[in-house]
Amino acid sequence: LWADMAPRRALLLLLLLLLAALRAAAELDPYAVLGVRRGCSQADIKKAYKRLAREWHPDKNKDPGAEDKFIQISKAYEILSNEEKRANFDRYGEAGESQGYSQHRQFHHFHEGFYFDESFFHFPFNSERRDTSDEKYLLHFSHYINEIVPDSFKKPYLIKITSDWCFSCIHIEPVWKEVAQELEVLGVGIGVVHAGYERRLAHHLGAHSTPSILGLINGKITFFHNAVVRENLRQFVENLLPGNLVEKVTDKNYIHFLSNWKKENKPHVLLFDHMPLAPLLYKLTAFAYRDYLSFGYVYVGLRGTEELSSQYNINVYTPTMMIFKEQIDKPADVVQARDMKKQLIDDFLSQNKFLMAARLTSQKLFQELCPVKKSHRQRKHCVVLLTREGDKFSEAYEAFLTFAVANTKDSLRFVHIYSDRQPEFADSFLGDDEKYQGKSAVVILERRNNAGRVAYKTLEEAWQGSREDNFILLDLLDQLRTDPSFLSSDTVLTDLNDELAPMFLIRWFYSTLDYISDCWDSLFHNNWREMMPLLSLLFSALFILFGTVIVQAFGDSSDARDSPPPEKEETTTKAEKNDTSFSKESNSRVPKKGFVEVTELTDINYNSNLVRLRPGHMNVVLILSNATKTPLLQKFALEVYTFTGSSSLHFSFLSLDKHREWLEYLLEFAQDAAPIPNQYDKHFLERDYTGYVLALNGHKKYFCLFKPHRSGDEGGTLGACEDYESSLHTEARGKSSCSPGSRSIKNKLHKLSFWMERLLEGSLQRFYIPSWPALD
Repeated sequence: LWADMAPRRALLLLLLLLLAALRAAAELDPYAVLGVRRGCSQADIKKAYKRLAREWHPDKNKDPGAEDKFIQISKAYEILSNEEKRANFDRYGEAGESQGYSQHRQFHHFHEGFYFDESFFHFPFNSERRDTSDEKYLLHFSHYINEIVPDSFKKPYLIKITSDWCFSCIHIEPVWKEVAQELEVLGVGIGVVHAGYERRLAHHLGAHSTPSILGLINGKITFFHNAVVRENLRQFVENLLPGNLVEKVTDKNYIHFLSNWKKENKPHVLLFDHMPLAPLLYKLTAFAYRDYLSFGYVYVGLRGTEELSSQYNINVYTPTMMIFKEQIDKPADVVQARDMKKQLIDDFLSQNKFLMAARLTSQKLFQELCPVKKSHRQRKHCVVLLTREGDKFSEAYEAFLTFAVANTKDSLRFVHIYSDRQPEFADSFLGDDEKYQGKSAVVILERRNNAGRVAYKTLEEAWQGSREDNFILLDLLDQLRTDPSFLSSDTVLTDLNDELAPMFLIRWFYSTLDYISDCWDSLFHNNWREMMPLLSLLFSALFILFGTVIVQAFGDSSDARDSPPPEKEETTTKAEKNDTSFSKESNSRVPKKGFVEVTELTDINYNSNLVRLRPGHMNVVLILSNATKTPLLQKFALEVYTFTGSSSLHFSFLSLDKHREWLEYLLEFAQDAAPIPNQYDKHFLERDYTGYVLALNGHKKYFCLFKPHRSGDEGGTLGACEDYESSLHTEARGKSSCSPGSRSIKNKLHKLSFWMERLLEGSLQRFYIPSWPALD
C-alpha cells in the first residue's frame, strides 16, 4: 500500500511546487504592479512609478501595508526601466537577478509552510527572516544617485553592504538593527545594499567584501574599519560631521558669538544642557540647518557659565534652546523640554530660519525670503530697504528694523540690501534719481516669475526713519492689502551676487585637504587588493620617468658628440626647403598647431570606430579619394582642430575608391539632402563625393551630412567644381580644375567649422538608418 502511495505523494508534491512557482510569478508581474500595459513606453512607466511612489511612500502613507507595496513598486520599476530585464520578463516571465531573488524568497515561504524547517539543518540562512528589518532600507543604484547623494548634504548616511551566505553579516545583524533604529530617530539616514543583486552599486561604493559599513556625507564616502559595536558606530557617525558645527559658549565669548549675526547674516542658536558635550542630535540638527543658523552649546554644569545662565534665567535641570536675532539682550524665541525630540527641534528652527530684517546676500536667499506668487491667496510681498554700510545710515536701518518687528506678517517680509554691494539691484529701482543719492530708500515688491520680473512701488521720498516715514509706509502697506494692483511699476532683476561665497583659494585649499585625507585613509585602511592597481600605476609611472631621463641623458650626449657643428647657410636653406615642400614631404601631416589625429575607416576598425561606438560619441568621417587625399586632409584638420577638445568626437576618413557602395547606400536615406544617381545616370560610377563629411552616431543609428561648398553659393549643395560635366571634359583634356593640391579642392570644406558648431548644438538634420551596412 505504501509503495502504491509513494508515486502519488511525489506527484502531489510536484504539483504544489508548481502552483507555488506560478503564484510567485503572478504576484511579481511588474506590469500589474505599476498598472501599465505591456507595450507602453518608458515615459508611461516612469510616470506611473512616480505617481504610485508618491502615493505609497511609507513616510506619507500610514497604511500598514504601505512598505510592502512601496517595495513592490520599486522592484517593478527596476525591472521595466531596464530594457534587458524587461525583455527577459516579456519572453520568459522572469527578469534576471531581481526576479530570481524574489522567487528564492517565495520558495522559503513554501518550505516553511510545508515540509522543511531550518532547524532540521541547523543552518541559519533564512533570508526572509534575516532581511525583514533591512527591507525598507534597501537601495538601488538610481535611487542612490538621484536621491541619497543629494540628501547627504543635509544629513549623514550609514550604509551596510550585505549578501547571502555571509556568516559575518549574520553576526553583526543584532548590533546593526539596534544602532540603525537609534540613529534613524536622531536624523541619520540608513541604507542597505545587497551586493548579490546590486553589484553595480556595490562596485560604485568601492565595497569589495561583505559585510562592509560606510558613511556618506556631502557626497563623500568613508569606510568604517573598527569593531561593529554600538559605541563605535555612534562615534563613527559623529566623526563624519564637520568639527566646527557647534561652538562652545561660555561667559567670556557669548557676546562675541551672538554679535556675529550681522557679519554672518544668520540667527544664532544656543542650547543649554547639563551634558559635558553637545548631544549627537544637536550636532545633526546643526548640520541640517548650517546654511541658515549658527549653533552654540552651553554646558551649564561648567564653571564660567553662571553669568550666562543667570542673565537668561535658565533652568539648569531642563534642556533649553534659545534663538537670538538682531537683539542679543533677549532671545527671539525659546523652547524648553526634558526630552528634546527631533520633530520638536525641527518645528522650532524652521519657524526661525531668518532674521527680522535679513540682508539679501545671494539670489538663493532672495528667492526664499521673497517667493514667486503662486496664487492670489499665496501672495508674498517684500519690503526692501536700500541702504549702505556705515554710521551715517545706521539710524535709518534701526528705524526700519523697529518698524519690521512691529509689522511682520506671514504675507510680508522685511529685508535690506547694501546698494554698493548689489548696485545692479538698486539701479533697477532707483536709477539716476538725484533725491536718493547718498540716502536710503524703501521699495515694496512682488516677484512675478523666476525669470526676474517683479512689480514694485518705491516710496516717493528717501527713507530717514522719521515718524512721518513710518506713517507713509504703514499707509502704503494698508493700500497693498486691499488693492494688489497698487504695485504699478515693473522691471526685470538680474541675479544677486553671492557676497558670502568663499574665495577661489579657500575652496582650493579645502579641496586639497579632502584629497589628502582620502589618500591617507586609502593608504592605511584599504586592503592590498584595492591598493595594487594604484601602486602598480605609481611604480610604472616612476619607471617610465626615470627610464626616459636616462635615455635622454645618454642620447643627447652621444648626439652632441657625433654631430658636426651646423652652418648658418645650411640652416637657412633647410628652413626655406621646409616651407616650400610641406605638401611633398609631409603629405597628410598638418602644422603642429592644427594637428588632428585622423584614422582611416576600414573593415578592420569599422566595428570599434562606428558600430560599437559608445553612447553619446560620434565619428566625423571625411570622404576623399587617393587623388585628393593630401589637400583635403590638410583642410579638414584645420577646420576641425578647435573641436578636438571634445572627448565624444572621433575623426576618420573614408576612401571613395574602396568603399563607394557603402557610401551610396547611406546616402539613399538622405535623398532630399543629397541627390543619389540612378541606373540611367551615365556618370553613375564617376559621381564625385569627395569633400562630403558624415557625422555618424553608431549607437542611435543616424548620421548628419555636410555637402561640399560650391564657389559663390553660401549654402553649397555640390562640389567646388560648379559643373560636373565640364569637369570631366576638362580632366579629359588634362587641365583639371579640381586637381590635387589646387585651391578649389580645399574650398570644398569651406565653412565646415560652422557645420561642426551646429553639430554640437544638435540643430542639424538627422537621417536614421535601420542598421549599419558591412564595410566590404
